[in-house]
Amino acid sequence: MHFVGVPLATLLQIGALAGSVVVVFYILKLRRRPVAVPFEKLWERILRDKEATSLFSQLKRFLSLLLQLALLALLLLALGDPRPAANILEGRNIIVLVDASASMKATDAAPSRIDAAKDEVKRMVRGLSGSDRMLIAQMDAAVTPLSTMTSEIPDLEAAVASIKATDASADFARALRFGADTLRGLSSPEIIVVSDGALGPAVDGAGPVELGDVRISYLPIGSRATNVAITGFSVRRYPLDKSRYEVMLEVTNTNEEPVDVELSLFGDGQLTDLSQIRLGPKERLPRFYPNLSGASKTLEAKIAYANGSRDDLPADDHAFALLPERRRARVQVVTTGNMFLEAALLLDEYLEVTSIDPSRYPAKGNFDVTIFDGVTPNVAPGSGSLLYLNPSGENVPFEVGKPVEDTDPNYRLGFDELDEKHPILRYTVLSDVNIGRARPLKGEKEDKVIGKSYKGPILIAGSRAGVKFVALGFDIRESDFPLRISWPLFLLNTINEFVEEDVQYISSFRTGTVWQIPASSAAATATLELPDGTKRDVPVKDGRAVFLGQQAGFYKLSTGPDETTTFAANLVDPAESVIKPATELVVGGRAAGPVGEFKVGVRREIWIYLLAAVLLVTAIEWLTYHRRVTV
Repeated sequence: MHFVGVPLATLLQIGALAGSVVVVFYILKLRRRPVAVPFEKLWERILRDKEATSLFSQLKRFLSLLLQLALLALLLLALGDPRPAANILEGRNIIVLVDASASMKATDAAPSRIDAAKDEVKRMVRGLSGSDRMLIAQMDAAVTPLSTMTSEIPDLEAAVASIKATDASADFARALRFGADTLRGLSSPEIIVVSDGALGPAVDGAGPVELGDVRISYLPIGSRATNVAITGFSVRRYPLDKSRYEVMLEVTNTNEEPVDVELSLFGDGQLTDLSQIRLGPKERLPRFYPNLSGASKTLEAKIAYANGSRDDLPADDHAFALLPERRRARVQVVTTGNMFLEAALLLDEYLEVTSIDPSRYPAKGNFDVTIFDGVTPNVAPGSGSLLYLNPSGENVPFEVGKPVEDTDPNYRLGFDELDEKHPILRYTVLSDVNIGRARPLKGEKEDKVIGKSYKGPILIAGSRAGVKFVALGFDIRESDFPLRISWPLFLLNTINEFVEEDVQYISSFRTGTVWQIPASSAAATATLELPDGTKRDVPVKDGRAVFLGQQAGFYKLSTGPDETTTFAANLVDPAESVIKPATELVVGGRAAGPVGEFKVGVRREIWIYLLAAVLLVTAIEWLTYHRRVTV
């Protein structure tokens, strides 16, 4: 017999102390109260009878003492929770991984798959034997243990009640590694996966998951697989006309049959577009909406069956996007005069340009971007990101080579190699630009070479101490670059790259990933308001708030009373939208077995019977006391 509750040594100490107190109380003699009587002879006979029965009275008091000591012993044994050694060795240690990914929000199991899964886990909890122990963990983009390894039914039921489905896919490999590590060294280890089976292979960066001697069991949830989904949604403003924007959207039919659906687009809560489309079996259809206007902040997309019926997964029928803020960028231009530069900056009404002579640098105030045209002074605080045009001198964060001229009849000085996918070259054509004279630029290892001539790099980008820079290694007036439409596009693309995070389609984050949200670099923490209204404190590192997001919708990030940023997040995971339940689960080439036996009934634990014995002895004591047997 083993005590798994209070240790035996502690029980002996408590028993010795409490038993001594009980015995002392019984040894103490009762103090009789003197009473005057009128006739002594009348009481002599009663006293003689009392002396004759004194031995029996002492015996009754001794029986009462034994009853009290028996009650104390039973209570102490119950505290110790005694169990046979065989039960302790043979009890199962179980990890229950409950799938809380977006597909578990499907409504083919009433009211949803996640609720059906919680009901199944509750039955398992209530069917635990006295020697079994269980840990319940939620499995989504992370793995979250909701209880300790315990056999306490109330604790396990509370853990089950706290499970909530998210809008992310499940990291199955991470969850299995957590289960295997937790069960290492324990007897009869078992992992039970409660899921619809849409988990993908159990493989991560470390390779396939190996469970060893851990038993893997699978409890499938769900029955149907009717679903259409929005699997892509993003928006961006046009660089040269920020009052207009374009939307990229993708819809997917996961069914085996064609369907007719209605696709709705909302701007700031108002319907801006409604179209009906037909999707073939398993078809993914991209939709592009150019030259839209009217919305100023938020966009939402909704998809529904044209006949009014509903699919089984509403979580992917709705997507969100945030239009980039149309704010004026403060630009400081340090130049002795450059008509081509000043004219290009007039094309964007959302630029607030301040031009100053190099001798008057810096201008008052803080700027988002500073353009150094042919000069390289020491960078003053508040200058923002930096654009160097024809840099020279020593106050530059890179090396500037000696001038090279276009004098070789066999080679033309220009852009021979271009990183055309870089954001600052969007919509530009620089391969045919002719340059009269240039200076090769040499940055550090982390810097990016965007444009290169046969004499070396002439367009580079990088950052120093968190400050971005772009450098163009020639005077635009010594080339035909400013005579081309690519010149203002290049200039405005560069400013957009400096001051905004939305030059490309990044108007929303993807759920289930760690987000790097732009925030004030002066703050150590930020307050993040989730779509459901709850608030979290998140850390800020190097000007980025770090958070693992698992809800779709609009978020608000605050680093101060006047510094609030809004952004959106979406599921947009085609694999998660395929909600067909899997009948079997394979891990490492081994098929998971059925869930073992869990019988709901009275748990056969000895302490329960000890407490019942305490109640029984107490009832006997009460009955004998009132029958005046023990008094």
